[in-house]
Amino acid sequence: MLYDKAKIRVEGGRGGDGCVSFRREAHVPRGGPDGGDGGRGGDVVLVCDPSRRDLASLQRVRHFRAGRGGHGRGKQQHGRRGGDKEILVPPGTEVDALEGRYDLIEPGQRAVVASGGLGGHGNKRFASSTRQTPRFAERGLDGASGWIELRLKLLADAGLVGQPNAGKSSLLRRLTRAAPKVAQYPFTTVEPVLGTLDAEDRQLVLADIPGLIEGAASGAGLGHEFLAHVERCRALVHLVDIAGEDPASAYEAVRQELREHGAMLERLPELVVLSKRDLVPDGQAERAVSEWSDRLGDGAIGVLAVSSVSGAGIEGLRRAILEAVPEPEGPALPTAAGAETEFEAEHMTYRPEGQGFEVERITEGVFQVRGRGIELLVRRHDLDNPEALAYLEQRLGEIGAIAALRSAGFDAGDEVRIGELAFELDPGG
Repeated sequence: MLYDKAKIRVEGGRGGDGCVSFRREAHVPRGGPDGGDGGRGGDVVLVCDPSRRDLASLQRVRHFRAGRGGHGRGKQQHGRRGGDKEILVPPGTEVDALEGRYDLIEPGQRAVVASGGLGGHGNKRFASSTRQTPRFAERGLDGASGWIELRLKLLADAGLVGQPNAGKSSLLRRLTRAAPKVAQYPFTTVEPVLGTLDAEDRQLVLADIPGLIEGAASGAGLGHEFLAHVERCRALVHLVDIAGEDPASAYEAVRQELREHGAMLERLPELVVLSKRDLVPDGQAERAVSEWSDRLGDGAIGVLAVSSVSGAGIEGLRRAILEAVPEPEGPALPTAAGAETEFEAEHMTYRPEGQGFEVERITEGVFQVRGRGIELLVRRHDLDNPEALAYLEQRLGEIGAIAALRSAGFDAGDEVRIGELAFELDPGG
């Protein structure tokens, strides 16, 4: 069974705490603070591994946590960085991460899906001319955590599409060394199967996509689960049963599902293959090729009639597929639209957008301050430590939070809530 979807929980490592320490050596009066910083927590990283076939390993283990950063120590010894947690995934994996979307295609490609938390500063960092013996340090922060979803889209050069029982699996067997299941009933193929088409100077990967029926793009049948696998193909080999009841309607039904999928699959180069040629007389097969060529015109790059049983037309089809799939040039990646995605450097300009927090009066004497940066600042400090609280009040004044609170009606001694913490604030005059 091909596992092409997975949902896992990832958690970056917590940062180590800073250290409160003072230098104490003989004959060294007033040695001063020497507490080291805590180490940063490790990251959870996805790594593209070409030896992986699907996401089956992520069905057994669903929780991944990176290593925690080490705590700081005296003598300005900083904590070690937490170890990264690497998760191996196959090429073609897309992931909706906590802070973005990644597409892993090239072997060795890496994507950080849960960053580790920052380590806390030791008391050495807070020493100044007016604060010569700080007796507080910062706590380490938690790493990013949450559930993420992964989806595999097979990397194939050409996709074999068509209605159930059109002969896709038999053709893949004939063209490659793949051994998909072949039977007389529809929906024999219930998962994509890959095979390699060998030529003298190159190789192509062919994907047998499970049969598409009317309504597949909306969830009908089995094919809707695998339409996404066609998105990465650079060409389509569309099989139509030449001996079927209504080949033209079967062809149009599949084309409609490709259009409705929404990834511009209908714009991929298409090679139409009239399969099961051995079931009709040669003259009828030749007339069918001529009629289909006239009907499609420039809509298809070619029309061929083949038989996977007798081998008739197979060599011509092999050459046609090799010609239909151009050799990639440079680092650009083919897309379903037939265009190329170019990798260009981006220059980003950052502009300040206000103070980064907001103040709300909850009730008389109770105020809520919201903002990611200010919440991280508060979480770093032990509010039961008077020196740490005094330092926090100073920082809140420097970033304008005290002024904003006063504008909202705050008085010294009122309760202030920031994040999950609540404390009385008395910043003085």
